[in-house]
Amino acid sequence: MSGHARPARRRLGPLPYLRSVAGQAFVLQLLLILVLVTAAVVAVVADARAHSTLDAHRRSLAVAETFAHSPGMARAMSDEKPTSALESHAEAARKRSGVDSVVVFNTRGIRLTHPETPLIGKRIVGPAGLVRDELRGKTISQAFRASQGLSVVSAVPVTKADGTFLGGVSVGVKIQSVHRTVDRRLPMLIGSGAGALVLATGGAALLNRRVRRQTHGLGTAQMTRMYEHHDAVLHSVREGVLVLTADRRLLLVNDEARELLRLVPDAEGRHVGSLGLEPHLTELLTSERHVTDEVYPCGERLLSVNMRSTGRAGAPAGSVVTLRDTTALRVLSDRAVETSERLKLLSDAGVRISSTLELTGTAEKLVDVAVPRFADIAAVELLDPVLRGEEPEPPYEPLAPHRTAVGGTPAEAPLFRVGERVVYAPSTPQSRAVRTGAAVLLQADPTGTGEWPAGEARRLLDHGVHSLITIPLRFRGVTLGLATFWRARHRAPFDETDLAFAGELAVRTAVCVDNARRYAREHTMVTALQRTLLPGGLPDQDAVEAAARYLPSPGRTGGSWFDVIPLPGARVALVVGKVAGQGLHTAATMGRLRTAVQNFSARDVPPDELLSHMDELVTRLDLEHDADAHGTRITGTGCLYAIHDSVSGHCTVARAGDPGLVLAHPDGTVDVPAVPVSQPLGLGGERFEAVGLSLPAASRLVLYTNGLLESHDQTTDTGLDLVRRALAAEPDLDPDETCRSLFQTVLPPRPSDDVALLVARTRLLGPENVAEWDVPFDPAAVAPLRAACARRLRAWGLEDAVCTIKLIISELITNALRYGAPPLHIRLLRDRRLVCEVSDGSSTAPHMRRAATTDEGGRGLFLVAQYAQRWGTRYTPYGKVIWAETPLDGR
Repeated sequence: MSGHARPARRRLGPLPYLRSVAGQAFVLQLLLILVLVTAAVVAVVADARAHSTLDAHRRSLAVAETFAHSPGMARAMSDEKPTSALESHAEAARKRSGVDSVVVFNTRGIRLTHPETPLIGKRIVGPAGLVRDELRGKTISQAFRASQGLSVVSAVPVTKADGTFLGGVSVGVKIQSVHRTVDRRLPMLIGSGAGALVLATGGAALLNRRVRRQTHGLGTAQMTRMYEHHDAVLHSVREGVLVLTADRRLLLVNDEARELLRLVPDAEGRHVGSLGLEPHLTELLTSERHVTDEVYPCGERLLSVNMRSTGRAGAPAGSVVTLRDTTALRVLSDRAVETSERLKLLSDAGVRISSTLELTGTAEKLVDVAVPRFADIAAVELLDPVLRGEEPEPPYEPLAPHRTAVGGTPAEAPLFRVGERVVYAPSTPQSRAVRTGAAVLLQADPTGTGEWPAGEARRLLDHGVHSLITIPLRFRGVTLGLATFWRARHRAPFDETDLAFAGELAVRTAVCVDNARRYAREHTMVTALQRTLLPGGLPDQDAVEAAARYLPSPGRTGGSWFDVIPLPGARVALVVGKVAGQGLHTAATMGRLRTAVQNFSARDVPPDELLSHMDELVTRLDLEHDADAHGTRITGTGCLYAIHDSVSGHCTVARAGDPGLVLAHPDGTVDVPAVPVSQPLGLGGERFEAVGLSLPAASRLVLYTNGLLESHDQTTDTGLDLVRRALAAEPDLDPDETCRSLFQTVLPPRPSDDVALLVARTRLLGPENVAEWDVPFDPAAVAPLRAACARRLRAWGLEDAVCTIKLIISELITNALRYGAPPLHIRLLRDRRLVCEVSDGSSTAPHMRRAATTDEGGRGLFLVAQYAQRWGTRYTPYGKVIWAETPLDGR
């Protein structure tokens, strides 16, 4: 019998081993080791591939930068045959660096070098955004999928010494070629992993054998000692343990559970329903649920309960229950939660209060943070000097700050409102806080017999407020204002902990209030400067009817400006400009450029020539700032300059940069004239182009900066469409009404920049106010022409001006005949003034000189200057015009 049993035991030998704890532990260890080794190999391979890709980015960018910045690169690209000068060097660089391609391209994207010769001379290819960035001269490094697979391409611009963009160098590395190096190392990594797996398996096997030896062969005495030790631990552990049978009777209970549940001495063997426990706890113990750390009240205690089944295969399912007293832990947890909330509130306060540089906004942020998370009602009051941007000086009594922000105010509470001046008596907590420089905590006496200040605080007490904290907002020893917090009946009163927290809030707020005060002072100064630099009013002239508006950006000072400049010959110049940037320097620069435009306008040059002069001026100013380490560049300034001639109805426009122009015709049609957009002032290298427009009378010209159209929520195209619709909807508005309408319908609610808007409605000088004659180039023609002019002046009712105009005409025509060239033309204009213009075909500049006593000539222009109110010269494509203005009353 025993001889037959041995073979069966050998056949079934492995099964008991696998059922043992040691066997299962060995299998589990083996599986874990396999998973860890596999994961390690995969992670190493993935990490190597990631690092190789990163190395490809760095290598391609390094090669591109080295080749682009190599000596002679700019000279080679400027050569007539750059390919022959660069091809051999590019191939040599590619082979030495191990990259897949080195491509040099010019500003049009034409390849000058390429590893594949047939592709030289063709345009570079790739994603549209990548190619666009390369042609804009940006340094890039990007991976994308090309025809040959996933590649890394880096591009670096090539520039001259003066920064002129000549082209770029593009270096490509195939990801596949980089990963090939990693794949060659893969067998070694797998071999290392397999070796580690073998070693770990052997170690686990040795450990398993040791465990089996230590758990086999235990005797009765050893098992008894183990039980006694288990029983001692069970009754001494600081956690209650209950063991329940399948029919929910108490099988085992330790001393801790007996004390926590206040069980009777003979509780073992009794049903849990008869133990006198709390109903919800009894319901839990009689159920068969699995519970983890559920909290149940038991008398004055809070017990954390865990319950698990003890069922085994073929045995009745009982339960084991553990209990922990978490009452003290819950108190500590509540305090920790409260502390965490306070820290989070302080963090939120620091972020939100410092998010604005506006005094009212800073006060409102504090109120928003404090209510309702810290207080039921909060108020912030600032002293008068702070609101003016000044620093208050003690003494601060009588204390009468302005209430700047209030939050959480009950509708029925008679609290001071925002903007009101609050006068505090010396006995109030607010006055004591400012006087002592420390926070004051005040609680209402529950019996109603305690001292509570009169006034607002007493009225709040009648509406359920039971405690307050008032604290001065101090920074660098200066009191800027104060903050007051109230709590009502549904919350616990303020205590000393709340007092410390309110102090932290006040410190953070005071810093932000002082920053906002300084910013308000500086902003006020800059805004005042800017207002003085902008036109105080538009000049009187008859060429157009004009109106303008300027709107500064919220909280900032921009550089937009407008101008209307009368020109001789019944003409007017309309200007809108924009200096990039914000602040004092921008405002001052705007004033300088506006003055420069007026000075250049006095030379009566065409719009494109004026912009050229302005471009040179901006460049020169920037060169001056480059010499100053603290200088700010103004390159990028925009300007739109238009000249309207009320005699011919012709308007000439040129612009640099962003300022725009919209034309509304008298019949209600609206269009955007195709004015060439030249680069902003200061960039140089591009000529400015002017365009001519023929405008009937009552046409509206709308000149604007982009602040009118753009915002964070509105694009330029959307704003321009709104302008078209607004002008077309109301074609009969005058310029002032048009400005008001555009600000109401087009201006975004929150403009992203300041706005300059100029609207001009054109006028035309009637033919009856214009007289013209072509003059033969013969001195004998002076007398008949002088007589014809006199007759026209008498016809206009200007008898008093005849002698003066005859003298001026004689001198101007005589000068033209002596120093000028045909054709000769004269024109009289009757506007606000009488204008006499003599034009000839010569560009020789006339100049006035003082003749000596013995000189026979040299007094002509001197006489003109004496008798005319103003005189000057302007040049035309066909010669020049000398003009003189006299008042219509003959004086």
